[in-house]
Amino acid sequence: MAEQKRDYYEVLGVEKNADEAAIKKAYRVLAKKYHPDMNPGDAEAEKKFKEASEAYAVLSDPEKRRQYDQYGHAAFDGGAGGFGGFDFNSADFSDIFGDIFGDFFGGGRRSRGNSGPMKGANIRTSVRITFEEAVFGVDKELELTLKDECTSCHGTGAKPGTNPETCPKCGGKGQIVFSQQSFFGTVRNVQTCPECNGTGKVIKDKCADCHGSGYIASRKKIQVSIPAGIDNGQSVRIREKGEPGSNGGPRGDLLVEVIVGRHPIFQRQDYNIYSTVSVSFAVAALGGEIVIDTVDGKVIYDVKAGTQTDTKVRLKGKGVPTLRNKDVRGDHYVTLVVQVPDKLSHEAKELLKKFDAETGDTLNAAKNMGSDAGETKERKKKFWK
Repeated sequence: MAEQKRDYYEVLGVEKNADEAAIKKAYRVLAKKYHPDMNPGDAEAEKKFKEASEAYAVLSDPEKRRQYDQYGHAAFDGGAGGFGGFDFNSADFSDIFGDIFGDFFGGGRRSRGNSGPMKGANIRTSVRITFEEAVFGVDKELELTLKDECTSCHGTGAKPGTNPETCPKCGGKGQIVFSQQSFFGTVRNVQTCPECNGTGKVIKDKCADCHGSGYIASRKKIQVSIPAGIDNGQSVRIREKGEPGSNGGPRGDLLVEVIVGRHPIFQRQDYNIYSTVSVSFAVAALGGEIVIDTVDGKVIYDVKAGTQTDTKVRLKGKGVPTLRNKDVRGDHYVTLVVQVPDKLSHEAKELLKKFDAETGDTLNAAKNMGSDAGETKERKKKFWK
């Protein structure tokens, strides 16, 4: 019994009202995933690749899609049928397989012309700052190796008095056209010229100062202003401090990742700060003032009598400023922990015993429970005699 075909929309994972772009995008994902060149010897992957390709060949063609929507698979039963016999001749795979084969062979997506101005690449670096610097902001000086246009050749890369010549490989187009054997036959592909890297020009006599690159690298000091409220792992972008552009394009950007050091007392979550403060037993019981460290300095807080350990205190507006408005700040949450003294004088112990006797006699709780238990046991004996 012949294997029943799945619905083409189900195969591609799209809705029946999906437009051409959605169908193309879905097929591109499946084609890259199951292409035989990426799964050598995997029969199941090859089967899924053929299934997806058949679905795309139908749904990408308006007339075939109309027939399929009306009659289903029966619309094409008159042909060879099956995955292996499906007619792909009328389907246009060139755009998709240009992308796919470009990825397979390291060429990236097909170039659509690189002769115009192009922005330079971004540069990434990092800077370490303290917890307090992250809270209030800070200016830092970075020393980086940056490229600048060569003053001898003015960025052409050619020896002074000479000019770059038209690339003989691509004829100055910056692209080359080549044919690729795919699963469906020969695919015509376009790729950036490897000889001139898409510029359309080659340099025969290179500049002695920049060795043909057109740029001179040197160490430079860059000032970076880190805003108040920045968090660990976030980046600051400095415009046009990256790699130089090509063909008159602007420089790329400098992206500075901020690494915030740990603080011995404070911890941060979003724009709030958290810390723990020890409170003496006397202050917790009787109430009193304690000193709390904040990023703004020390503050005095009035502890209520009878405060228990793990009591949370909120210091409003003592947290981290928001990046959008440094005048708007989070809060500082303090956990109070009652501290039990580990060393007491004889007089202090006696006073503590008197205190305990007046507040519940907890020191003798076990003894009292034992005497009550013994009395209960004695009563039971008398009852059963």
